[in-house]
Amino acid sequence: MKNWQKTEATNAEQPVPSYTAFSLLSHSKARTAHGTTLRMTTTRSQSDNLAAGIGWMLATMCLFTSMDTVAKYLTLSFDIEQVVWARFTFHMLFLVIWLRHRLFNLFITPNWKLQLARSACLLLTTTLFFNGLRTTPIATASTIMFLSPVLVTVLAIPLLGEQVGIRRWLGITIGFLGAMVIVRPGANGGGVEIGHLYLMGAAFSNAFYQIATRQVRATDDSMTSLLYSGLVGAILMSIIVPTQWTHPDAWGWGLFIVMGLLGAVSHFCLIRAFNSAEASAIVPFSYSSLLWATLFGFLIFDTLPDHWTLIGAALIVSSGLYIFHREQLRAPSNVND
Repeated sequence: MKNWQKTEATNAEQPVPSYTAFSLLSHSKARTAHGTTLRMTTTRSQSDNLAAGIGWMLATMCLFTSMDTVAKYLTLSFDIEQVVWARFTFHMLFLVIWLRHRLFNLFITPNWKLQLARSACLLLTTTLFFNGLRTTPIATASTIMFLSPVLVTVLAIPLLGEQVGIRRWLGITIGFLGAMVIVRPGANGGGVEIGHLYLMGAAFSNAFYQIATRQVRATDDSMTSLLYSGLVGAILMSIIVPTQWTHPDAWGWGLFIVMGLLGAVSHFCLIRAFNSAEASAIVPFSYSSLLWATLFGFLIFDTLPDHWTLIGAALIVSSGLYIFHREQLRAPSNVND
């Protein structure tokens, strides 16, 4: 359990190591001298950690997309409020069982107000996302949500006092262009689809959630943040859901439980991913969720992204990766990027 306490931010702020060169060294060279053997042992360990980090990240994206798929299926039969309630309540139940011996200590934090605000942002994000997901293919919804890192860069200017140079503004512009290609306002003789508006709102509130998460990472255990997220969502939705309740059958209850379990396990995998390898090495693999979303959308809902979604996805993914790359390269005092 103690290995999970290292937060994602620690890795995100580290320099980028070159793991590729390590795989090119032969096993025979490792035995030429004691010093070389030691170096090979170290690099082999780092390479193993990278493989583990990539594996955990790929598992995370598969599980998150699986949870979204279950949620979309449930929205066809239940009100959004009830689906959101199940997502947080069963997520929280699994966390209580999992962390029962540490539960009380993990709730203690000097940043409880920020944790509550952060958790409210996640609840809003989930509610908006599920509303958009109801009428939008999973692949399209996932693509629009990848605007969040782009929005974080914009919001960090007034909220965190960060300065953004011309190169990252270029990346931001490309990201928003990709979003416009997907939603295509006025393309069908009308405005933007309501589902797309929900998803744009979800990406925006998720950006606030990510900024708040940045601020609590410096002092709070990652499990503390996870617990607050589940608790706030479960409590608030338990107050709201009685007015929107539809009694589920055994199949519905089973899907509610599976959705909560997928949420809890996916967060566990995400923490393990960032504990295993540098963020710079594994973050690009988060875009594998688009592959899972396309596959699940086709197999379960018989939908595939159209060419406009593919073009927009290419622009948004390129924008996100470029901004992430610039943030890894820039010096703290350099704003001309």
